[in-house]
Amino acid sequence: IQTQIDEQVNKQQKEFFLREQLKAIKKELGLEKEEGETELEKIRKKLEGKELSEEAQKVVEDELEKLQMLNSQSPEFAVTRNYLELIADLPWGLYSDDNQDIKKARAILDRDHYGLQDVKALILEFLSAIIKRGNIGGSIICLVGPPGVGKTSIGHSIAEALGRQFFRFSVGGMRDEAEIKGHRRTYIGAMPGKIIQAIKRVGTSNPVIMLDEIDKIGSSFQGDPASALLEVLDPAQNPTFLDHYLDIPYDLSKVLFVTTANQLDTIPEPLLDRMEVIRLSGYILEEKVEIAKRYLIPRQLKEQGFGPKEVKFTDKAIRLIADKYAREAGVRNLEKQIRKIVRKLTLISTETGQKTFTVNPKKVEEYLGKPIFTTEKLYPKPIPGVVLGLAYTAYGGATLYIEARGIRGASGFRQTGQLGKVMQESSEIAYSYVRSILSEGKEPNKYFEEHQVHLHVPAGATPKDGPSAGITMALALYSLATGKAVKAGIAMTGELTLTGKVLPIGGVKEKTIAAKRVGIKELIIPIDNKRDFEELPDYIREGITVHFADYFDDVLKVAYS
Repeated sequence: IQTQIDEQVNKQQKEFFLREQLKAIKKELGLEKEEGETELEKIRKKLEGKELSEEAQKVVEDELEKLQMLNSQSPEFAVTRNYLELIADLPWGLYSDDNQDIKKARAILDRDHYGLQDVKALILEFLSAIIKRGNIGGSIICLVGPPGVGKTSIGHSIAEALGRQFFRFSVGGMRDEAEIKGHRRTYIGAMPGKIIQAIKRVGTSNPVIMLDEIDKIGSSFQGDPASALLEVLDPAQNPTFLDHYLDIPYDLSKVLFVTTANQLDTIPEPLLDRMEVIRLSGYILEEKVEIAKRYLIPRQLKEQGFGPKEVKFTDKAIRLIADKYAREAGVRNLEKQIRKIVRKLTLISTETGQKTFTVNPKKVEEYLGKPIFTTEKLYPKPIPGVVLGLAYTAYGGATLYIEARGIRGASGFRQTGQLGKVMQESSEIAYSYVRSILSEGKEPNKYFEEHQVHLHVPAGATPKDGPSAGITMALALYSLATGKAVKAGIAMTGELTLTGKVLPIGGVKEKTIAAKRVGIKELIIPIDNKRDFEELPDYIREGITVHFADYFDDVLKVAYS
């Protein structure tokens, strides 16, 4: 063993000695420079023409001097070289020219997105302000909406409309602030944070950077990334953003930050305060059909190797897929179903050699199986104690049944259906109010004194909260106690007070779209939301009769008219 070790050591020493001799000979003849000198020259060449700040210039000079003194084999040499290479790779003072043509920006938005007229108008106003004043001016866009409505692609379009580079990364589930601000260079394997990495990747100091899923950002013992983002997004702080690895202030004031979220409730308030919120609602059936024809089907045909005229989807087939197989607010699931069909056609084409196909409703059911959504109407006919309400969730608008049943021989009130604290209190207000109005008059209704009432909201596995089901719960309880079913084809939303006043709610657009999606023709909403409804586009309001309620009496008049 000793002999083997001696031989191996002697061999390594001999190789090292010969290499050093060769290096010395080459240097003497002027054929090769020292490795450290070569690295120094490369870095100096990269730094030529860079508009470094005074502080950055001083740091670079110190680090270059240090690198010159170090042995190229030492670990510190590699750390210093990597640090200098990062500084040299950053686009100090390098900016892309913004597109000044707002008509071109409008054309890009119209080309990439169908509908969303109100959203496009807001974005164009925002972009025109940037073009006019020549800088971002501390504006940060937050696109809020259900999954699959096009938030990320709008970010791409904003970058293209401005003529800027685009970089996107997700902050969903991020728990370490070092992901944003980097690690200090004293750590082994230290790296800059995502923001500096993004700037390095795009090669300009004024890109559009999209922070995806900002509502799902976390925190842990490793720090709070949301607090680290405050420095990035705050116009007062981001001109001197300090990454822990870079350790030199870097100007982010020309960067346009675009964030996306499904809901605003989980975004920390100081972060939300710095952003301009633009809401994206779900799509109605007609919009989905048009999006499928213009974007989804051509894209899937291209991806699966078909020519644009080889496969034809009939309008009825597209409506069937959108209505019975992909009844969500966005269009992501609709594209998945189209992909399934096109893949099946690929198999048939490969096996039989068939070149052209027509997809009709019959073929849709053959390829996709039985419809997933038959109807959202659990009750074909109205029955006492059951009323249809409207809800607004992170996934868009939804319809929600409220059921009430009485148990004779006891009194009291209980609720089930995973109701949150606010919704539980709302149901108690509804119970107290309905019980009080029915106990008045010459012939008081004693139903609540003789029955224990159980109020349930179906889809028990889904947590529910919020005050907007107040009038729906009150009407379900009133209907149960009086034995009168409400009229068919009506849905409602509104908060209720103990005096019977109907208060305004949020998500009018999303709730209206949800009602339209399931064929509801009549709505009751608070009178204070009248302006919100009137501001909706005509194609959403079309075919819906709306009644505006100020007090619960107004709700009763409509429900039993």
